[in-house]
Amino acid sequence: MNPLYPLVGGLMIGTAAAGFLLLHGRIAGISGLTASLTGLSRAGAPRAMAAGFLAGMLAAAALALMIVRRPDFAITTSLPLLIVGGLLVGFGTRLGSGCTSGHGVCGMARLSPRSLAATGAFMLAAAATVFVSRHLVGS
Repeated sequence: MNPLYPLVGGLMIGTAAAGFLLLHGRIAGISGLTASLTGLSRAGAPRAMAAGFLAGMLAAAALALMIVRRPDFAITTSLPLLIVGGLLVGFGTRLGSGCTSGHGVCGMARLSPRSLAATGAFMLAAAATVFVSRHLVGS
């Protein structure tokens, strides 16, 4: 794999997050923006701003697929397990008041104590999940 692609992607994510904070005074957390867009949260960004940011993310992903290449991956689990996992992640982002983009990218960059704790918690939970699923349950 060419290391240029992850480097450019990381720079784009960091630039977008920093620009969103500097220009709008808001954290570019995807769960918060999605909650604002769907009306689950009134405290977040205005709906139009959330819609624009999320549409831009989807457009950038589509553009990357056209320009770079289609990633090779395979879904190796069942649809019900994917749905349960997605619901648990959604519950966790609401419980933790943010997601990996909000806490892990934006909060860590600001050295937010709450984000440091949240990022540590979800990284430990992810490591434990992988350990249990691969070594104890076996998949």
